Amino acid sequence: MELLVMIKIDGQRCALRALQVHSVIEIEAITAVPHAPDHILGLCTKRSQTLTVIDCLRAAGKSKQVNPLGKRAAVVEHEGHVYALLVDEVEDVEDSTNEIVAVEGGYGTEWSYLAEGMVETAQGPALLLNIDRLIAGAGGIQKAA
Repeated sequence: MELLVMIKIDGQRCALRALQVHSVIEIEAITAVPHAPDHILGLCTKRSQTLTVIDCLRAAGKSKQVNPLGKRAAVVEHEGHVYALLVDEVEDVEDSTNEIVAVEGGYGTEWSYLAEGMVETAQGPALLLNIDRLIAGAGGIQKAA
């Protein structure tokens, strides 16, 4: 069993390992970064710390544009940098009830790439997301192939 932060991205129930999530913030302002990949919305600050804002919807290969202001983001640290992973909703913290299993078919290439696997919780199944791959975005699919 593992403690998970349950989130939703484009209606898809997903999970992040709770040990990787430092906090959940509300995006108040973003400064654009010229020439950044599509899934990097820009920079924001939290307690005088600069965070790179990753649009998880775009990281999943969706082209839908969402106004990030007022939305929630999970704050994670990766390789010495701090990121705000923009999600549609942060639901709760839950325990997994099984080991990670392979992602079943039907989710599509992007979700299969972003997910480490499937986990089961008391509220049902969820894709366990890989933070490295979220940060790389859907463009990382070509590198992995």
